[in-house]
Amino acid sequence: MTSPLLIEHHDGVDWVTLNRPDSLNALDPSLIDALNVYFQGLQRNRDTRVVVLKGAGANFCAGLDLKHAMARRGGQTEPPGVTESLDSQRRIADIVMLMRRCPQPIIALVQGAAAGGGFALALAADIRIAAKGARMNCAFIKLGLGGCDIGTSYFLPRLVGVSVASELILTGRFINAERALAVGLVSEVVEVADLDAAANPYVDAMMTASPVGLRLSKECINMSVDAGSIEAVIAMEDRNQVLCSRSEDFQEGIRAFLEKRKPVYIRR
Repeated sequence: MTSPLLIEHHDGVDWVTLNRPDSLNALDPSLIDALNVYFQGLQRNRDTRVVVLKGAGANFCAGLDLKHAMARRGGQTEPPGVTESLDSQRRIADIVMLMRRCPQPIIALVQGAAAGGGFALALAADIRIAAKGARMNCAFIKLGLGGCDIGTSYFLPRLVGVSVASELILTGRFINAERALAVGLVSEVVEVADLDAAANPYVDAMMTASPVGLRLSKECINMSVDAGSIEAVIAMEDRNQVLCSRSEDFQEGIRAFLEKRKPVYIRR
């Protein structure tokens, strides 16, 4: 059987591919489980410093695999119980929480459709690059559900402001790549053929950071978004800088800067 998630590791970078192209990389139980296992495994992983997340084929991810879900129910007329439904819901939501908790920055390469749960995966990344023609939406409200699901009501207002977030969540309408760029949802828009290459400058820049400095920077951004005061933010920044300044990587970073070369950090 073909793996629903492909992982290629190259020099500290994991290239992770949602691998169900015939189903628009929709989230079925096998892909949901694979994503949970992968992102859980990153928590103490010191070999992987950056993650690039993409979809196989023409689309990023079409969200929950509704055909598979309906087929599993078969002729069952009664909906599953509350406990079973909550467990299924949380298994998907766990993915985006693990994406935010893992110390590695995540770059999402979005092409074609990123709908519903697929949009949530893109939002949970740290940086998004879109291909021309990419379309993203909160599909949930079009299915008789609430529009807020899998962290979208948390991520979207923080990324694009309450007004645009409300528009997308309450209508389920698609936002195209060009408008996503204009509102700050994605960092750049490129041709589909150039999508992988577009990630390289971001990866290269991150790989010149010290491993501990990169991890602590993601942690600090996450905490700062929800911090109650500037004092709380500066306290964390001060802690992180003191920790980094005591590492061997800091000494190497200073030497490399003065010698006008790329730093060579010990992976840890």
